[in-house]
Amino acid sequence: MTDRYARGMEVRRAVLGEAHVDRAEAARTELDDPFQTLITEGAWGTVWASDAITRRERSMLTLALLAATGNFEEIPMHIRATARTGASPRDVAEAFQHVAIYAGVPRANRALKIAKDTFAEMESEA
Repeated sequence: MTDRYARGMEVRRAVLGEAHVDRAEAARTELDDPFQTLITEGAWGTVWASDAITRRERSMLTLALLAATGNFEEIPMHIRATARTGASPRDVAEAFQHVAIYAGVPRANRALKIAKDTFAEMESEA
């Protein structure tokens, strides 16, 4: 295990939560092991571990990029992470406003619906 991997796993757990990471790790197989290592070191151990911007800001950027590129299946996970990163529902809405202007209203509209549904689920689970 590299230092970057260890730091990545620490950040991943802090952002996504213990339960989420435990489920992902339990589902890990020989087939996706190299990919899981790549994202743990690259996304979590490098990008998310950087202190150049806050985790709140990183959440907003991530959600905007996911919506702008149409990667909607990742949005609920990152909406749930806002509970740990400090990005508020208003922050998320503001990020999706940017998506509407720079990447298209349909993508922002769909992302906002997913966010509303996920925030409602989170509220009912509390």
